[in-house]
Amino acid sequence: MLHHLRRSSAATRVLAALAAAVALALPATPALAADDPSTTPEVRWSVTPADADGPDGRRAAEFEVDPGETIDDFFAVRNISENEVTFSLTAADGFYTRTGRFDILAADKESTDSGTWIAIPGTLTVPAGQTAVVPYTVTVPERAEPGDHAAGITASVLSVQSAEDGTSLGVESRIGFRVLTRVTGEITPAASIAGIATNYTTSWNPLKPGELTVTFDVSNDGNTRLLATGTVEAGGQEVAYPAEGESQQELLPGDVRTITAVVRDVWPLFVVPTTVTLDATVLTLDGSTDSLAPVVESAVAWAVPWPQLLILLGIALIILAISWGRIRSRRKLDSLLAEAREEGRKAAETPVTTA
Repeated sequence: MLHHLRRSSAATRVLAALAAAVALALPATPALAADDPSTTPEVRWSVTPADADGPDGRRAAEFEVDPGETIDDFFAVRNISENEVTFSLTAADGFYTRTGRFDILAADKESTDSGTWIAIPGTLTVPAGQTAVVPYTVTVPERAEPGDHAAGITASVLSVQSAEDGTSLGVESRIGFRVLTRVTGEITPAASIAGIATNYTTSWNPLKPGELTVTFDVSNDGNTRLLATGTVEAGGQEVAYPAEGESQQELLPGDVRTITAVVRDVWPLFVVPTTVTLDATVLTLDGSTDSLAPVVESAVAWAVPWPQLLILLGIALIILAISWGRIRSRRKLDSLLAEAREEGRKAAETPVTTA
């Protein structure tokens, strides 16, 4: 859940702006507006897809719809609080964050896609401990582009907190679920790789290899959802992305996601050829998957072996010093021999005087 806070003027202490807390695709987990109990009662609720009788077990609403067609569906808002609550209901365009979490546009941003296709009531009042089922419609325009369109439906509450300096804070907490609409027509999944950047980090130990960090952008160039997976190969080593423990990277049509992979145990050989392979998976509404043809891009990484070069430089300086010492010694010896010869020659040329 993402919280945003905006602070109003201390003079007026009037709520001036709202922020949002959004948790989507988590219908089984009730939301909690846990604000200052002295100013706002605790509110807990959940929002899930439903049928006319109540929650039907779906975690998200997914439809395959012809252009111009209207779909009728339901969602349920469960108030787990001890008081009656009036919720604000919102439908807006959806997107995936870098961490792989689904989210919708903030309240101050205008939807331009399937968020505008959803018709829901503006508010809903639910008694304490009760669940309300709300009908809604998804109307696809006649000229809608084929492919996947993501949006979300949320129920939100506004609460007020008081800061230590006495100012009032307004918090809008939202929870909802994803609404994915696949418009029928020509489905053209496609993906590409661009902007490969490399950064080599040498090991402090010259006897050990370093690691290469590879960053690149994966673009969903088609009109269906994709799951971005693949490998990065450099210096004879290969790693898969996303790495174990990292979030899956789901891309909606038009999304561009920056991915980073770290290849360890790469020796610094000045130039390290690097290959990035994208094995994108096409996601379908029925849960089946299909793979695109691998997309392969190459780059060159600079990996200067500075520690090894410093060692070689040190060895070279030692050898040079030893050689220079030997040369100086030889020159000194030659000089001494030359002086001795000269003194001998002079002694031989000096006439011997007899008494």
